[in-house]
Amino acid sequence: MTPEATPEATAEATPEVVRPYGDTTGDGMVQVSFTLPVAADKRGEGAALQLAGKMGIDPAMVVHARAIGARHTFFVVYGRVNHLVEPGKVVVAERDYPLLSAKEVNAGIRARLRRKLVVVGACIGTDAHTVGIDAILNVKGIAGEKGLEYYRECRVVNLGAQVAVPALVEHARAEKADAVLVSQVVTQRDAHLHNTREMSAAFREAFPAAKRPLLVVGGPRFDELQTADLGVDRIFGRGTTPREVASYLVHAVSTR
Repeated sequence: MTPEATPEATAEATPEVVRPYGDTTGDGMVQVSFTLPVAADKRGEGAALQLAGKMGIDPAMVVHARAIGARHTFFVVYGRVNHLVEPGKVVVAERDYPLLSAKEVNAGIRARLRRKLVVVGACIGTDAHTVGIDAILNVKGIAGEKGLEYYRECRVVNLGAQVAVPALVEHARAEKADAVLVSQVVTQRDAHLHNTREMSAAFREAFPAAKRPLLVVGGPRFDELQTADLGVDRIFGRGTTPREVASYLVHAVSTR
């Protein structure tokens, strides 16, 4: 049986510099996709190759082009880059709390609050994509993990889609929420960032600091390092599970 890798062993095994991998190790080959407002013809492909060259892809070739209407084309370009990646200099948001079992989550809430943890969730603004918030909150959960409704020490209020920020604030106040979970999938023109900043400002205006609920946002296009910039307590990216969120909430309520 292979022994479990220790952090020290993992760090030692991480190369200082890596190159992209395409056909053979270290060949620098990458594949990128983008849309240009051009027709799907030879001139359009030339424009795609011109962009690829300015991105540092050389040589490059168009391996796929599909018209999107009369004046837009989706391209996939394949080629070589000379850029190097230094994994040791990558900054990520590390999980700074233990990952708990459902039993431990319930026990932690009982010990710290002596009542149920109240969670209010919603999609705000014009966002109607409830798949993410439902996966975290609904008992059916996701990827084999049950949502927060499954935890007997949690009381979950799922407001659904397209909830206005003032309405979210009022629901949080009425429910005496300990945490507010917001999912944002729509990202055109950075709508997810604007909506989150609006929400943060509204809660900070409506609640004194000591009574403000935890503000947690999630979605596929968030940068988990933007918590301070967006004025929230935690950001969860793609692939987040209900267990991770539940564990964080126990950690956060115990350290506030």
